[in-house]
Amino acid sequence: MTSVSEFLLNRSSEPRLQAPAPDQQVLDRAFACAARAPDHALLRPWRYLVIEGDGLGALGELFASSCGDPDDAAKLAKLRKAPGRAPMVIVGIASPKVHPKVPEIEQVMSAATGMSFLALALQEAGFGVMWRTGDVAYNPEVAGGLGLASEEKIIGFLYTGTVVAEKPRVPRPEVDEFVSRWPG
Repeated sequence: MTSVSEFLLNRSSEPRLQAPAPDQQVLDRAFACAARAPDHALLRPWRYLVIEGDGLGALGELFASSCGDPDDAAKLAKLRKAPGRAPMVIVGIASPKVHPKVPEIEQVMSAATGMSFLALALQEAGFGVMWRTGDVAYNPEVAGGLGLASEEKIIGFLYTGTVVAEKPRVPRPEVDEFVSRWPG
């Protein structure tokens, strides 16, 4: 087994994160890894936003402003606090291009793969990550507030920072539970 396989088998999402967040050198290397995602026709159908510091509070306000029920104080408070669960949030964005041979879904999958590579590179550098979505990821008001173009989609919010305490290992399925041969 290679070191890559061993690393993947030990990968986990870490919900409890604190400062410090990755520095610029680590981010640059991680984004370079993200750019290695399979990319039919070299369209580079992705981009990222890095949010930290005061931007996390602004992101929380944007999340709250997207709430469908402005009278639900508990939900508003939860949305406002959400970005504060990590010292840095990276927004992964699918930015598809019109192309005669590369359908939009393939470009969105490329962007998602890049997000996964980004997460793995940050973990390899010693940081924890948690890829989150939820209603805010699919809300047009949030997309607009983040400056997305009409054809762009949020792939997810990658929370990152230093792991406070590793969570217990999550049981994983046996390979034969989700793999079969065809025709079979």
